[in-house]
Amino acid sequence: MGLPDYETIRWERRGRVLRLELNRPDRLNAVNAAMHTELARVFADAAEDRGSDVIVLTGAGRAFCAGGDLDWQQSAIDDPQSFELTATEAKKIVFSLLDCEKPVIARVNGPAVGLGCTLALFCDVIFAAEDAVISDPHVKVGMVAGDGGAVIWPQLIGYARAKEFLMTGDKLTGAQAAAMGLVNHALPAAELDAAVDAFADRLAGSALQAVRWSKVSVNIGLKQLAHAIMDASIAYEALTNRSGDHAEAIAAMRDRRAPIFTGR
Repeated sequence: MGLPDYETIRWERRGRVLRLELNRPDRLNAVNAAMHTELARVFADAAEDRGSDVIVLTGAGRAFCAGGDLDWQQSAIDDPQSFELTATEAKKIVFSLLDCEKPVIARVNGPAVGLGCTLALFCDVIFAAEDAVISDPHVKVGMVAGDGGAVIWPQLIGYARAKEFLMTGDKLTGAQAAAMGLVNHALPAAELDAAVDAFADRLAGSALQAVRWSKVSVNIGLKQLAHAIMDASIAYEALTNRSGDHAEAIAAMRDRRAPIFTGR
């Protein structure tokens, strides 16, 4: 059984475990247009992969995923209409991940930021390096956390904490995230592979129908929430993509200075 040919996501099987590795290590696996398009279909393709029963999602090199690529964000400012495709793909990413019946384990080996954080948090079980940076800093670039953060954070840590982190974009370490229930496990980086592999093998050797359909049952509520929230949250994100504050934030990042926000 062959593996699909993806440009930015590496596929690899170990027994009945499929490893999906975000593969732009020179950019900390930041999401560009090509990766975003591939993320919109990778979980549906992985669900159909006959050679695997469990999926591990991770990043190449020293990061899990650093969020949106700066050049890609600038292109959306220059051509706001292009965000229509981004919005459509954003929903496909979340819904295909929730629809995938195979268990999906996140191996958060380094920074999981913005969309990278959303990807990790929508996985079924999350293992993170203790010192991994976890955050959703959409607001720090003048945008709404529309790509799923508004759905998943409150379900994991409650509304008060979720609003604090989504309105500030503050960072957490993997250890802090585990302590508050945002992720399942935080481990020294040197122990991450062994723990993820052991858990993936445990699931792969389980009663697979029971495991898959337990996931499906739990995800019914999450899918209902995602359908109720994401059209609005992505629409708000699209509005902020056209805002002066977002353009200022990206310009400030390029100039290596603090942004000056005006609320417009």
